[in-house]
Amino acid sequence: MKLARIEYQGEVVSATLGCNGYLLPDGTELADGEVRLLPPVAPGKILGVGWNFPAHIKEMADRTAAGQKITEPPQEEVPPPILFFKPSSSLVGHGEAIVYPLDATRVEYEGELAVVIARETRRVTPEEAELAVWGWTCANDVTERDMQSADKQWWRAKGYDTFAVAGPFVETETPSPEAWIRTRVNGHIRQEGQVRDMIRDPYTIISLVSQAMTLYRGDLIMLGTPLGVGELHPGDTVEVEIDGVGYLRNPVLAEEQAG
Repeated sequence: MKLARIEYQGEVVSATLGCNGYLLPDGTELADGEVRLLPPVAPGKILGVGWNFPAHIKEMADRTAAGQKITEPPQEEVPPPILFFKPSSSLVGHGEAIVYPLDATRVEYEGELAVVIARETRRVTPEEAELAVWGWTCANDVTERDMQSADKQWWRAKGYDTFAVAGPFVETETPSPEAWIRTRVNGHIRQEGQVRDMIRDPYTIISLVSQAMTLYRGDLIMLGTPLGVGELHPGDTVEVEIDGVGYLRNPVLAEEQAG
């Protein structure tokens, strides 16, 4: 089942995706043209996970060896997880523009699977974490790579307005471990990886986070990116498609164009 947040007649309402549009809880069916699609959740917290795909760690090590100035990748075969926050103000949904900031020099896409929390969750085991999942969505952890390297904290690199992209819906069915995560830029495939490639599965990550902080319904965790990250430029269109979950598409605009 695919769940949506929409704006209808000035109000934000929840809906289910139907064959011909959106179904409201009272049975009313609305066509696409009658509503505005919003990000699928309004999270109190957005977290991201770094270094969760071995092939991505290797590509960043190769970029470091080639002299690119990026955050130093870990040396361990199974590195400790890196977790970080993205502010709720950075969230945009399907079809909305990713804004290339005026002071940015290298903005990159990171297509990802994200998990949405269903209920208040604290100090759960990975097995218990399965009961804490509301659903899944496509995500793009947009990153300013030069600032990520320069800053001790990633507050700018990960936190610019429009740098947390999610949608279009919450899919309640769990994706298969064989599901592919693919990112395209201007129609060309740039990233490919499978859910099973993750070093730590989603439930392990939920458990890990829950040891330190309470998760609430609607909180969003981006689960790491596969091989193939690269630059975005104004005028590009970036798409993240995940088997069984959905298809997320966003244009990239320069800040002066978006303003």
